[in-house]
Amino acid sequence: MREAPEMDHKVVFATLEKVCQDNISVFCGPSRLPHGTAVERLVTCVKQIQEHGRALEPIVTSFTAVYHHYDFDAQTPGNGYRTLVKVLEACLLHIIHKARYIASSYSNPFFRVDHNTSEMEAYCSALCQLRALLHLAQQLINDNDCGQLYSLQDEDLSRSFVQEYSSMHKACFYGRCLGFQYSPSIRPFLQTVVISMVSYGETYGKQQSGFGTAALSLLTSGKYVIDPELRGAEFERITQNLDMQFWKSFWNLTESGLLSGFNRIASKQVQVNFTMTVPPVTLRLPLASDPRLSVTVSPPIAHWGPGPVHMRLISYELREGQDSEELLVLSRTKPPPISTHLPWVQKQPRSPWLLIHFHGGGFVAQTSKSHENYLRSWSKELNVPVLSVDYSLSPEAPFPRALEECFYAYCWALNNCHLLGSTAERVCLAGDSAGGNLCITVSMKAISTGIRIPDGIMAAYPATLLTTDASPSRLLTLIDPLLPLGVLTKCINAYAGIDYQTVQPAMGSSTLSTLSRDTAMLLSDLTQGASNWIQSFLDPRRTSGRSLSRSSSQRQTETHKMSNQASVPNSGAQLCYPQGFEPLRSECLAMVDPTSCPVIKNPFVSPLLAPNSMLKGLPPVHIVASALDALLDDSVMFAKKLRDMGQPVSLTVAKDLPHGFLSLPQLSKETDVAAEVCIARIREVFEQEHPPHDLVEET
Repeated sequence: MREAPEMDHKVVFATLEKVCQDNISVFCGPSRLPHGTAVERLVTCVKQIQEHGRALEPIVTSFTAVYHHYDFDAQTPGNGYRTLVKVLEACLLHIIHKARYIASSYSNPFFRVDHNTSEMEAYCSALCQLRALLHLAQQLINDNDCGQLYSLQDEDLSRSFVQEYSSMHKACFYGRCLGFQYSPSIRPFLQTVVISMVSYGETYGKQQSGFGTAALSLLTSGKYVIDPELRGAEFERITQNLDMQFWKSFWNLTESGLLSGFNRIASKQVQVNFTMTVPPVTLRLPLASDPRLSVTVSPPIAHWGPGPVHMRLISYELREGQDSEELLVLSRTKPPPISTHLPWVQKQPRSPWLLIHFHGGGFVAQTSKSHENYLRSWSKELNVPVLSVDYSLSPEAPFPRALEECFYAYCWALNNCHLLGSTAERVCLAGDSAGGNLCITVSMKAISTGIRIPDGIMAAYPATLLTTDASPSRLLTLIDPLLPLGVLTKCINAYAGIDYQTVQPAMGSSTLSTLSRDTAMLLSDLTQGASNWIQSFLDPRRTSGRSLSRSSSQRQTETHKMSNQASVPNSGAQLCYPQGFEPLRSECLAMVDPTSCPVIKNPFVSPLLAPNSMLKGLPPVHIVASALDALLDDSVMFAKKLRDMGQPVSLTVAKDLPHGFLSLPQLSKETDVAAEVCIARIREVFEQEHPPHDLVEET
């Protein structure tokens, strides 16, 4: 997937200078316009933008001269330095567009000077923060070796990066400027997510049911639609200070019967789709080096001893073995929803292929249900059974429980492929984000155990380094609405077992059953929510201590004052800005705990840190990353490491998409194209030329 031709940054900066000068001439010329303080604010803002632009041009020039050295190869342009320049250019283009509109429309009687001034002020704040990120990236590029994207050996620099993030103002990126860096078709979705999250955050913890909280938040979301500054401030507060249980609760809303029902209507219809529970029994598998010998694989035992593993089987067509009593007895629904009773359903022979899937969700949230939409499509497009593993989630089940369960599921699938409608001549592992990490680490565990490794891996935007080490793409966590640094570190620390308390999950319990119980309380919550929603507009003091009548100019003035009031904690490596420049600071510091637990450096947690000996022998790895993902550098560096070892690897970098694009099907042309790339990479694994594995006999 090739990037579009790069824009000439010199033309962009020259155009910015011209439109700024045009606006200054219009509003400061002989015929001054009677718009009062709004015009004064606008002129001040335009002059600040002009100053930022002049300072940024030489920085961008220096990056464009060297950032190709950090690509995977000449055919795959993509790394955090390129992305930062791309994001900056997107911001400048928005400013240019708005400035041209202002200069050409100011005399129109319907011209809204306050609104347009607020827009320019918001993008001026965003430009100021992006300028700070470019300065931080300069320090990274100076301190790291050529081609190295991470400061793996510089703990002081990484700690300083976290501290700087904690104090920097972020609200401007979640208000009027929300999603400016993404494809236009993605922005309404991001706005919906952010408004939903801040509304949910306002009602979270008020003794409502989980789904009822969502209903209540829907009714309290109106003020965040009409006041983008309030929305940005609330989102910043939530991402900086709310706990892990909030994030689990919010993202698990995608598991609700209502939302998943909509997904099922829109997704491909399949003949087989049911969840099952595999009991914890010891398995025996043949050694890859000598199938006459076997090795014992124990069930998952970490933290609370042996326990079952939950899975979901999806198949577009009903195949031999999928309706067998031996398999159906494992089903978690009685009777299993298999279309055997329909006269037009014909049972197909077993497929030579098997796709094993590990879902994303930061190791802390979601199940196969929230990823069901694209799994159905994969099963149809590839004509293959899909086995998705519902591994135990952190913080209740930290490392290595999820890895143990996924590895056990892989081994069980090899032994029982005949029940899944497959002969397993080709087996591919696929996963996104945390699931991509598990695809890699399960394969590493297969190598170390000596059993058959999968025939290939498709990892979408995988997390290969579970640390807060600084990299240029990790700087995007300052502006990313889906993966802020505070959220990323909470997920990492949860998986690493920080503040872990042993809680054995109840047998057969799930997020879905909890949400089903919540549905009974929905009507009551809607009634209470309607009352609160009306009251929130009648009494502005209820809106988190902020008045909705506050003008954006007041907020802008206060924000700029913050830049001189906040200080960054001292650390071993000071992050320096040019004299006279300082980024905007937040009203309160983010609660970000740097990832210091030794577990995160375990090769089975952070495969990027694994020695070559542990990665040697991996199957072909196909990585599909996003240029606008904070984890982009994880993908680039891991792909380069495998390539330099002589391991088969491919890297595709999709443009204009956020982290998690697989869960955004049919949202835009870009998401469709990226999803098709993922399918193509899986098909490559199944159709590769090396001889297929012999059928694994049941043991």
